[in-house]
Amino acid sequence: MKPSYLIKPALDESYPEIDYGKGVFLFDKDGKKYLDAASGAVTANIGHGVPEIILAMHEQSKRVSFVYRSQFTSEAAEKLAEKLSDALPGDLNWSFFVNSGSEATETALKIAIQYWQEKGIKSKTKILSRWISYHGITLGALSMSGHPGRRARFVPLLEEFPSISPPYCYRCPYQSSAPECGYLCAKELDGAIKRIGSDHIAGFIAEPVIGAAGGAIAPPKGYYETIKKICDENNILFIADEVMTGFGRTGPMLASEHWNIIPDIVALGKGMGAGYAPIAATVVSDHVMEPILYGSKSIMSGHTLSANPQSCAAALAVLEYLENNDILSDVESKSVYLKNKLDQVKKQFDFIGDVRGKGLLLGLEFVKLPGAKIPFERSMKLTELVVKAGRENGILLYPAGAGLDGVSGDAVIISPPLTITKREIDELINLLKATFIEVYRILGFPYENGVEK
Repeated sequence: MKPSYLIKPALDESYPEIDYGKGVFLFDKDGKKYLDAASGAVTANIGHGVPEIILAMHEQSKRVSFVYRSQFTSEAAEKLAEKLSDALPGDLNWSFFVNSGSEATETALKIAIQYWQEKGIKSKTKILSRWISYHGITLGALSMSGHPGRRARFVPLLEEFPSISPPYCYRCPYQSSAPECGYLCAKELDGAIKRIGSDHIAGFIAEPVIGAAGGAIAPPKGYYETIKKICDENNILFIADEVMTGFGRTGPMLASEHWNIIPDIVALGKGMGAGYAPIAATVVSDHVMEPILYGSKSIMSGHTLSANPQSCAAALAVLEYLENNDILSDVESKSVYLKNKLDQVKKQFDFIGDVRGKGLLLGLEFVKLPGAKIPFERSMKLTELVVKAGRENGILLYPAGAGLDGVSGDAVIISPPLTITKREIDELINLLKATFIEVYRILGFPYENGVEK
């Protein structure tokens, strides 16, 4: 066999070669069909092979695919920025286009610090964040990430920005429940600010629903209202990392809208280009832009391919597709349908400890002893086993971390394209059950007709 020189995620792993995609399905070169229950990496929000997006990209490619942002603007970039301004809540009007979610969160970090510098406050240089979080793989983004596994190799190069506990109700560190708990995990932010000093803190960043690091952890009502109040009282910018949750993944354009809060800065990505082109954005509110507009008049960030017309045309077409087909209006009903089905699956397989999430960003956490919520031993690599068994059964799942330490638990994310039909959800559930039966067989768990005995 001819050797491959492509650096893949696991160098000793054999990956099927993709051929094409259509709707919620992908097909490899051998003709095998996969239901994309993860939208790749929670990215392919409108499915694969959508003709309208392909046409828009083709038309743009006939004009120009690249210009350097310090030399030209483009119609595609201008229209995309205008469209985002109209689509997002409040005064989130100013878009800085980049190429990935990591770049978007790191640009948000830089803008938050620059905002205070432009106001003459140069001591505000820290960005606080939570443990069990993931904001990207570049050094600035990784510094904000409370993901021990992904931080481990680079700790000497990273800032110690993660400071507080996540809103992890399934494993509440205070052994309580909302709202009786008084949102103690949110109030940890106030304590962290007091220890560090608000004069040194530029912003606080959070994923509205924690994705890769926690397996779709969604907070209770009242949590983000408490967080935003603490930020406002301490003159700290609230940055929403909506790279995974934006563009209707949980229903509204921004998941933040579930909690009736408007961030000062938002990072977008993934569903923005829906996998058709690499693009992300840092969207900045009017009040954060104001001192920059009247000060240096330039944001100190940028990349060679930022705001390139080809990617902007793709993202603009994605936004128009969402709007023209009223995709977001059906997310809630599909979410309820899928969540109910997953709850039924949980009753059949005792190693599912929790079903959680928001919209079409749902997570399953696996445990060895459900009542005690005891996780499997790390040596078992259960998440990897489930994902691999899923792929062999024709369903693609997204691996995620779990456990209060962010290391010891196992979880997967279920996040199909927003365009999935209820019939296709039924197919997803059948493939998922077949996968879990196979996992039971491999682990030697007793079951009868897929129900543990």
